[in-house]
Amino acid sequence: MNVPAPTRAVSERVHSRYAGSRLQLIVARLRDIGFFTSITLFGAAFLLSTLPFIILMSSFANRRIEDDLSHHLGLNEQASRIVEQLFSHSTSRATPAVVIAVVLSVIGAAGVAGTLQNDYERIFGTIHHGKGNALRLLIWAGGICGWFMFDALISAGTRPLPAGGLLNALIGFVATYGFFWWSMHFLLAGNVPWARLRLPAAVTATLWLALEGLAALYFSSTITSDSRIYGTIGVVFSLLTWFIAIAAVILIGAVTGEVWQQRR
Repeated sequence: MNVPAPTRAVSERVHSRYAGSRLQLIVARLRDIGFFTSITLFGAAFLLSTLPFIILMSSFANRRIEDDLSHHLGLNEQASRIVEQLFSHSTSRATPAVVIAVVLSVIGAAGVAGTLQNDYERIFGTIHHGKGNALRLLIWAGGICGWFMFDALISAGTRPLPAGGLLNALIGFVATYGFFWWSMHFLLAGNVPWARLRLPAAVTATLWLALEGLAALYFSSTITSDSRIYGTIGVVFSLLTWFIAIAAVILIGAVTGEVWQQRR
């Protein structure tokens, strides 16, 4: 089949611009680290650790931890009520159930941290964790829990203020940038200099804010629809999608920042 000359010329022009470009390098690096496999494993491990952790914390704490989850997803009132139904719990606590929740949370958190550490090592070209890596993974898991809660507190504190949305975005960007900058350096056991990680952390923080904006537009209707079709368990499907999206943002941010920095 003969391709018209104008179409062929446009195709060749697009290919010449793509070949050797930053975009081609980013796509190649993502393919090298097994992007789709990594984000799927990350999302599954995140789901395994988050659900029992939220149920456990909601049972023992005097505040509704699932409200923080609804905040991060940008849910409307109807979708937030559906999420609350997923995490409804009894005031009585069976010791075996508490033990299982703790074990699943720890295993899932270690899986999330380990998956991310392996991806960072492949992205930045280092494979030496150093001693005490299991403790390192658990510390990072505690760090991400603290960061999620801090982000929710920022939103609650800035919402009533004039220009609260802008202030929340600015403070949120700084907090997110700092967390991922520390995460990369910490999970890589200090083998990569802080200066080399600045741009990857900044790109990750930018993509994270974009994800929060998209989540506010997408997940309320999706959770409501999935709940209507599948029941309360439909919320889990939406949460898994969100966790996979988080993994995609983290990996794309790190790879894009690293490639951009190298090309500079």
